Order: sequence, then C-alpha cells, then structure tokens
Amino acid sequence: MCGIVGYIGNKNTKEILLDGLKELEYRGYDSAGIAVLQGDTFESFKAVGKLINLEEKTKDFITDRFAVGIGHTRWATHGKPTELNAHPHLGESSYVVHNGIIENYAELKKELMHNGVTFLSQTDTEVIVHLFEKNLKTSSSAFGAFSQTIKEIEGAYAILLVTKSEPDSIFFAKHGSPMILGKNSENENYFASSDTPLIGQCTDVNYFEDGDFGYVNPQEIAIFDKNENKKEPNFSKLSTNKLSAQKDGFRFFMEKEIYEQSVVIADTLMGRVSESEVLFDELDANLFDGINEIKLCACGTSYHSALSASYLFERYAKIKTSVEVASEFRYRQPIMTKDTLFVVISQSGETADTLETLKMAKEAGLKTLVICNVDNSSMVRLADATVLTRAGIEKGVASTKAFATQVTVFWMLTLFVAKLRNTLTNEEIAKQIILLREVPASVKVTDSMHERIKRLSKRYLHGHGFFFIGRDIFYPLALEGALKLKEISYLHAEGYPSGEMKHGPIALADPELFTIALLPQHLLYEKAKSNVEELSARDSTICVISALEFDKADDFIQISTCQDYMLEFFEMMVVVQLLSLEISIRLGNDVDMPRNLAKSVTVE
Repeated sequence: MCGIVGYIGNKNTKEILLDGLKELEYRGYDSAGIAVLQGDTFESFKAVGKLINLEEKTKDFITDRFAVGIGHTRWATHGKPTELNAHPHLGESSYVVHNGIIENYAELKKELMHNGVTFLSQTDTEVIVHLFEKNLKTSSSAFGAFSQTIKEIEGAYAILLVTKSEPDSIFFAKHGSPMILGKNSENENYFASSDTPLIGQCTDVNYFEDGDFGYVNPQEIAIFDKNENKKEPNFSKLSTNKLSAQKDGFRFFMEKEIYEQSVVIADTLMGRVSESEVLFDELDANLFDGINEIKLCACGTSYHSALSASYLFERYAKIKTSVEVASEFRYRQPIMTKDTLFVVISQSGETADTLETLKMAKEAGLKTLVICNVDNSSMVRLADATVLTRAGIEKGVASTKAFATQVTVFWMLTLFVAKLRNTLTNEEIAKQIILLREVPASVKVTDSMHERIKRLSKRYLHGHGFFFIGRDIFYPLALEGALKLKEISYLHAEGYPSGEMKHGPIALADPELFTIALLPQHLLYEKAKSNVEELSARDSTICVISALEFDKADDFIQISTCQDYMLEFFEMMVVVQLLSLEISIRLGNDVDMPRNLAKSVTVE
C-alpha cells in the first residue's frame, strides 16, 4: 500500500503535498518524496523512513507561485527502502509517482536499457517515466506519449506524471489502485489515493474508474476511458468530516479493517510471488545457512500467527519449529543454539517483551528475523533481516488485518524455505502459490455472510463463557477468535484444541456454554466433528463454522467450498472477527478502544 497526492494551483504546493502525505502515511512509511514543477524548474526531495524526515529536508524549500506537484509515501515492493528507490522517479525532464505493480517491467526495462537508458533504482515504477520519454520523442504531444505508455504497461497502477513539455499539467492513469480527483471554487485541482487528504481543500471529488486516464490543467479536465472515449467527470460532494471519511462509512475502524483485509493481503503478496516461487528481495538466502531450527517468539495476536506458522514450517519446510510467549521466554533461562533462526513477530515493532527477547537472541549470537508492520521500528533496526507485512496503519486496538498479513507472510516464508531445503517439489510450490493468490478473494466480506452473523450475534450476549475449538492450524485460529471476543466484548472466552475437550474442559458443558467450532472440510474433519458431538451430547450450545452442514449444530455459519484448508482458515478468520465485532456492538462497547488495552504494548 502506497499513498499518492498531486496539486495544481497557486498556493504553497510544498505544504499541500506534505499535508496530504501525512493523511496517507499509514499506507506506507518506508520512504516519501515530492517533486514540484514551477515554470521550467523542477525541485525534488526524497527521504527514507517516516514523513518527518522529508519535512526536515524540505524546510528551506519555498513555493509561492503557480506550480504543479506530486508526492508519494511508499511501502517497498521492488527494491529496498532507499532514497534511490523512493518516488518520485526521474527521467530527463519528467517525474512519476505510482501505486501498484507493473507486471511486465522486466521486459520493458531490458528494452529501454538496450536503447541506452540508465536506471537509478530497483523499482518497477522507473520504467514508466523512461518509457514515457522514449514515446515523447516520436509523439506529437505529451498526452500522446502518455497514452502510448499506458498501452504498453501491464498490471495494477495509479499513476501521476509531470513533465517540462507540459508544465501546467498532471497526467494520470488508474487501473486497480485507487485514485481521486478533487476541485474547489478557486480552480485548484488535487489528486489523492483516498478522501482524507482532500478534506478541507476540496468541495467536490471525482472517483476514477479502472481504465481511466487523461490530464488536468487549469483550463481543462480531460478523462478518457479504457477504450479511449472521452468522458465527462462525475463530481460529487466531498464529506467535511475527516473521521467519517477515514472510516469510509463503516461504524468502527475495526469493521473497516476487517473489510480491508482483501486489499492488504494483495499488497502483502505484491512482488513476492511469481508463477513458480516466492521472492523475498529483502532476504538473503544465506540467512538460512546452517539453520536446523526456527524459534518464533511473540505476544498476543502475533503469538497466534506464530503458532499458525509452526504448523506450516514443519509441514512444508520440514524444519523443527518452536513457539515462545515472549514474556515467559525472557525469564526462564532458555537454551539458545546458533543453528537456530530466531524470529520475532510484532505489529508495531515496539512490543517490549518481544523486543527484549530479540536482544537476548542477538547477544547469544543467533541469526534474527523480524516480521513486522512498521519500518524503522526498534525491532526492524535491531534484527538481521526484516519482512514487512504491509498491513497499513491499524487503528482498531483488536488486531485483524495485522494477523491476516502475518499469517500470509509466514505461509510465503515456509514455501521460500521449502525451496531452499528441497522439501517440496517445484510443482507442489506452484500449487501452493496458486492457493496464495486466492487468499484476497477468500477474505472478502459478503453482504449475506455479514448479515447472517449480525443476526446471529443477538443469541450470544449472555451465558457463562465461550469455547473456540479447532484442530491443527485451526487451534491457533480458535485461540485468536477467543482473544478477539475477550478483547472487545469483555465476555469470557477460551481457545482449545478440539481433542482436549474430553481432558477436563468438557466439565463446563451446558446450554449456557457457547462452543464456536471450526470444522474445515479439508483437514481432520471427522476427528473434529467427533469432538463437537461430544460437546453436543452434554447439551452445550454449538455454533459451527464450516463449508459442510452439521446436523447437531444449534447455529451454522457456512463458508465457501474451498480447494484447501488454508483458504478455509482465512475465510473462518473473517467469520470469527465479524462475530466478535457484532457481539461487542450489540453490547454497546467501544469496539475500537476497548477498556484496559493499548495498541502498542511498550510496557513489561
């Protein structure tokens, strides 16, 4: 997820771009940059890390007359977070910013280099500006060159381009990534990746459709559809409530973030999966040299994603894997051997207990890896290697999309290690990658499912507790489902392995004990079903989540018929998140800010 802004007008262009990027920083803070064209003079600034670094770099830069400007805040996909890889990217006389991925960039780059073009970055984006300038040499106009460029690129993109040959214009294109045009009564035009940078600046907005491209200048807004037919802009009034715009019409940020999981998982996958293998440019293969064990260490929801990963590492990569609760690991004088890769997981990268275990591992001489959502966080700076989850800012205290992206990263990482260790064939890895590509569709929330859960939730507002039960990798999901419910509803809930019910917990079974049973069709279905029947026989109230109907269930939430248990995992994840959300809303709780909790736990 990256953020884009653009501006055409007479005001302080620098400040408008920086203010817009502040509203989009949650979409990426690996690096940021702006380019401003005043007359025939370009000024460009880039900085690695958070936006405050770019603000410091531009503090002496003044824009006090008509200018066109573009800005970008980045999640790294192609190439590491460096100033050279930061946007905007420069040609001879043009700059470009881009969200998305250019799928055919490698072949375009090869052709451009053959024609003498020198590339400065490792990004796919840089091909856009060089391809445009190549086309400019043979086109009758800058727009003709831009149109030809859009025809030649493939993939998902939102693009803004400025060039000295048309110094009062911004060229734009949108396909698969969001892009909005705003205007006001002062004949100023703004571009952004979402509404929030435009609130307070614009009165009306046009939401571009996939395939739209064109140009904007003080005299004209020219929009063309994918068939090159000119179309009129469709402006609508822009909300003046920034908080409402940030929620995009959802009741709570947590609800919005559940719905966002499809998009952020696609971002997590972007640039990291080819047809036949997983690609982590940020990892050196020698990180795994001499490694015979992986130790995963985390707290809370991140601990549950680590537990999920342990099943995948041992199943696919055939490597011994253990999982530790960070707050316990710190104090039990653990034995750490140098053939162990020590992996810490944290949404914020600042979780105190987890950070301390990372320091312990470093002092013991272990290789270290962090799975994290925040670049430049303490863990990222300390670990030997980092994989960023790209979930964007998560405002709801109860984690949803952070968990989803962590599990996605771990699934990819197990395939990456499996290839290094030759524990899966190329064909098996290719099949897994096909499944990975289906995850964004699996986590999309349908109206019918959400409405079913909303209506069902009114039956689960009392009783003396909940059991969430599952087998294998669905046991960590049961733990996570119970944690979500506890966090925001304040009802007692526990996650258990299904097979452990008969070893004590079943003593609690009665009609006021609610059992949320995860029954995947493709993993130990009959075993798990038998465990649920044991609870049903003791008159526990049963809610089954499965693709297959279960006649002994009091309530049934049906998921799609999937090809694989991992797709069932992600779809059930959405169900337990929504169930917790709707129960909490019915109880009248503040879903986003539950009592006694904080988003980033920096205390011990």
